[in-house]
Amino acid sequence: MNTNLLSKWLIFSLLLVTNLSFSQQNYSLREAVDYTVKNHISIKSAQLDIYNAEARVNEIKGIGLPQVNASIGYTNNLIIQKAFIPAKTFDPNAAEGDVIAAEFGVANAGQAGISLSQLLFDGSYTLGLKAADVYKELSKKALIQTKQQAAEAVTKAYYGILVNEERIKLLTLNIGRLDSLLRDTKAFNVQGFVEKLDVQRLEVQLNNLKIEAKNVDRLQELSYHLLKFQMGKKLTETITLTDKLSDVNINELIPENQLDLKYGNRIEYSILETQNRLAELDLKNQKAAVLPKVLLTGSYAYSAGRPQFFDLITKPWFNAANIGFAVQVPIFDGFQRKNKIIQSQNSLLKVKQSFELLENSIDMQVKQGQITLKNAYETLQEQKANMDLASEVVRVTKIKYKQGVGSNLEVVNAEISFKEAQTNYFTTFYNALVAKVDLDKALGKLYNE
Repeated sequence: MNTNLLSKWLIFSLLLVTNLSFSQQNYSLREAVDYTVKNHISIKSAQLDIYNAEARVNEIKGIGLPQVNASIGYTNNLIIQKAFIPAKTFDPNAAEGDVIAAEFGVANAGQAGISLSQLLFDGSYTLGLKAADVYKELSKKALIQTKQQAAEAVTKAYYGILVNEERIKLLTLNIGRLDSLLRDTKAFNVQGFVEKLDVQRLEVQLNNLKIEAKNVDRLQELSYHLLKFQMGKKLTETITLTDKLSDVNINELIPENQLDLKYGNRIEYSILETQNRLAELDLKNQKAAVLPKVLLTGSYAYSAGRPQFFDLITKPWFNAANIGFAVQVPIFDGFQRKNKIIQSQNSLLKVKQSFELLENSIDMQVKQGQITLKNAYETLQEQKANMDLASEVVRVTKIKYKQGVGSNLEVVNAEISFKEAQTNYFTTFYNALVAKVDLDKALGKLYNE
């Protein structure tokens, strides 16, 4: 009985895990983007940069905390240093000018102690804390930028697969339709109503369609590999896309004439603002270097010196303690500080100049995206009309051909034109989707957490 229960539980667990595994392989566009921003290696690397920035902040904070050090040491004076002392110091009868070499010290010495220092004032320390916080903020914005870049790549790859799916469907329908026409034409040829050349034309056209279908299938396989790569998944995994191209509302692609452009919505602009704050703090820090630094110091130690080594263990040690403070005032550093200030000023000026360049770049990207999307949308409408017209031409020419008032060549040409219209339509469709992505990116609306 227990064995049966265990077997059922194992089977249930396996089915549950399998179902979860399969459910996790189905992705809408939004789910694919969400998966990417959580699992891609570049995202994880950017997250590590934030952790490093947090550690850097704590490191700088640690400078303002008490610094405590302990030490222990032993010295064996193999040759004791001698000091030269007038001989009369120890022997009043010694001749004037005579000196004796006296040993000062013992063969074995030991010391152990603890020291403490506390920063009381340092102008650069406070500014360093502010700069560290700003640097942490910069790392977070860099993570957002990496996520946006990943979202852009995944979105374009996802759309590419949707477009190829529709192309594959149409190619399959075209092959089926042309194959049916070929069978009818072969039957007419057997009956003597059409020439062998008519059959051969259709065979060539059908072979070309099959070759194109194989190429699109291979392209689709590559597109899936690209999407999995952009998502940060293994290429050996199997994924299924739940969105369809039919879900896309073409009318939503129409670019607005008046766009709500705010430079602050672009992460690049926000990053530049943070870099500007860092440059300002760096300049203040270089100027604050002229201020004095005040330290509180203290120590407590034991020491001993004995002729014999084991006397250090058996004989008592003597303690000592001190407390004090130190003021370090920079006076002259060879003009290093002056030149550092000049470098910081120039760096700040470069950042400020970058604002105008970035604003012009954003304006250009928005205008370019707007025009590109508008052209793609209008072209898409024209290609849709061309495709419908080409479909109608195919239908009419086939009817004429079957009724004996049209030629096989007309049918083949109509099929070729129809296929070209289909290819042009879906190429333009993809271009319109990419243009929409580029415009959203230019406006800073592509991906928001």
